[in-house]
Amino acid sequence: MDELTLSKDAQEALVEKLKAYFSEELDQTIGAFDAVFLIEFLSAELGPHFYNQGLQDAHVLFAERAEELGYLIQDLEKPEKK
Repeated sequence: MDELTLSKDAQEALVEKLKAYFSEELDQTIGAFDAVFLIEFLSAELGPHFYNQGLQDAHVLFAERAEELGYLIQDLEKPEKK
């Protein structure tokens, strides 16, 4: 699996959210530089878990829809004359 990366815009938005969270919830200040390092750490350590969970969820959804599609195809079958 390739390394999980964020676009510059996404990273900037997350930095602002993280700074706000630290300020509002923890009553602490975190600078943008430290926020970037924390985001990179969390992405590296937690990102693969959430990525893999997303793949598993997609696989389950795909399997469910494929089963439904199988039933719909069966419904289209025409009775054969005996």
